[in-house]
Amino acid sequence: MTKAEIVNEIAKNTGIDKATVLTTVESFMETVKDSLAKKDNVYLRGFGSFIIKERAEKKARNISKNTTITIPAHNIPAFRPAKSFTEVVK
Repeated sequence: MTKAEIVNEIAKNTGIDKATVLTTVESFMETVKDSLAKKDNVYLRGFGSFIIKERAEKKARNISKNTTITIPAHNIPAFRPAKSFTEVVK
């Protein structure tokens, strides 16, 4: 499902015009990104959590040059679904 399809579905279910729904959806996504950029997790009860996972420094191999490189520690965004969310999908 694309963002446009989500906007259409919400507009159809709520009766709110698509422009307002699009602004709301984009604002939600921007707020989540900003929070994760500040290393603040976002918790949505009954839906799931947008969290920051910390990856440790590790060694990797460059096969084409036959060398070892070090990948520095870094953070990645992740989504952890709530139990009720997982049960509905199963």
